[in-house]
Amino acid sequence: MRLPGFIRVLLKAVGVLVLVLVLAVGSVWTYFHPRLERTTGIVYGHRHERDLTLDIVHPARPNGLGIVLLVSGGWKSSPGSFRSWMAAPLLRRGYTVFAAYHVPQPQATVMEIAEDMNRAIRFVRYHAREHGVDAKRLGVTGGSAGGHLGLLLATRGGSGPGDAADPVDRESSAVQAVAIFYPVTDLLNLGKSTENLGDGGPPKSFVKAFGPNSTNLTIWKVIGRDLSPIYHVHSNLPPTLIYHGDADALVPLDQSQRYQTEARKLGQIVELVIHAGGGHGWLSMLWDLRQFAKWFDRHLRPAGS
Repeated sequence: MRLPGFIRVLLKAVGVLVLVLVLAVGSVWTYFHPRLERTTGIVYGHRHERDLTLDIVHPARPNGLGIVLLVSGGWKSSPGSFRSWMAAPLLRRGYTVFAAYHVPQPQATVMEIAEDMNRAIRFVRYHAREHGVDAKRLGVTGGSAGGHLGLLLATRGGSGPGDAADPVDRESSAVQAVAIFYPVTDLLNLGKSTENLGDGGPPKSFVKAFGPNSTNLTIWKVIGRDLSPIYHVHSNLPPTLIYHGDADALVPLDQSQRYQTEARKLGQIVELVIHAGGGHGWLSMLWDLRQFAKWFDRHLRPAGS
């Protein structure tokens, strides 16, 4: 039985549509699953009798540069939780990715976590040659708490003590470029955040994360200032790219805007991209990592390369 002409046309159109969808899905899957070599569970330090570990992902065609991804959300971190597809745009550009984990709060305080992220950078730098990356050109990325820790490295990272017993600790924890999502920059002025009780104290859901003395407002002012990147902006900041949603209720956009203002007063490069309607995360974040890769291309690659 011969089908009517309009049905044959409809079936052909549906077939073409299905084929296009299959090809599109296949292309996306392929893009986010590049060829790579991964090593997990490398111990870079210890905290409270627990190993601090990182995973190293080598791309198929390394460009000789490394990016440290700070795996932290709410200052919590789970070893092995990083998946390579999360950094596909960086890996496809040839960046070797070091995913650094830490002991989650409240088992470790945010102060200790910040120290451990410094240790992670020093460890990567000390072993850079072994992994084919330039020790003098390290980038850092992360989101939310990971972004906050990244900015602490940008503002407070630096040379370790020259007389440290462990040679890793003598290395610098400074980073040369930053690309992050919606960081906390000022813990003393949380603004319209849903975490702000209005009493000048720490974020209400994270009181224990800052240690037993954080409820003492006199002590909190010292702790909060020490851990707020906005108070440590200096004249040699690494170039920084921040993506932040204008509907973020947890970490209001104002946090990034004020940080950018302070940095620009000193003539430093802080580029802020506002994601319209974006909350504390949005569906296209993985796609935005392409812009992070371009940022690192611009600020980590040697001139003329």
